[in-house]
Amino acid sequence: MHSSRKAAADLYWIPLGAGGHCVRFNGRVFEAIEAARRHRPRRDLYHAALVIELDGDRYTIEVAPSPDADEAHRGVVATGAVGSRYVGWLRLFRYEVRRWRGGSIADLGAAVGGPHRLSSDPRVARRLLDAATIVPAPVWGRDELETGEMWNSNSVAAWLIATAGLSTHDLRPPPHGRAPGWHAGLEVARRGQASPRSEPAEQWPPPSPSVRTSRPAAV
Repeated sequence: MHSSRKAAADLYWIPLGAGGHCVRFNGRVFEAIEAARRHRPRRDLYHAALVIELDGDRYTIEVAPSPDADEAHRGVVATGAVGSRYVGWLRLFRYEVRRWRGGSIADLGAAVGGPHRLSSDPRVARRLLDAATIVPAPVWGRDELETGEMWNSNSVAAWLIATAGLSTHDLRPPPHGRAPGWHAGLEVARRGQASPRSEPAEQWPPPSPSVRTSRPAAV
């Protein structure tokens, strides 16, 4: 998949459950409970995803359920448990972070407002792709990292954007919408930037990444 541009990094806001009635229903139930608990109106929920173009290649970065063991085909760079580490060894309760060269994102066409351009700088595109290989993979739907908010796909997108050095001040979902988990990603990125750590290697194209797996805790 080729492009006339040298580089591009785009953020997409996809309505939660755009192509799945079960996910959409569960999301509405979750938002109804949260709205009632916080005494505020209900809002539309969104799932953030990234599309990166660099040197004629197109990469998709998102968090998704783990359908099978062929992780290399989908560019999986990390996996984690869903809900609890005690059941994370079951594929049904695992998620994966994909940095998929030539990959696709389900329901990308349903994204509200289309692509939101983050940068056209090749260096930024490289930083985003490199950062995907070191993204945290705590339990999905829990606040293991103590940020005050659960970790999910929005957390990953926010963490990547902030870690790549881009401003997140003006990034927000469409009107009357919210992206649960976004703050968690920003907070964890802030902590990482405040602590010394090694920078990603400058090797490019990157080698085939090894998949990092968060193992279930011993019972």
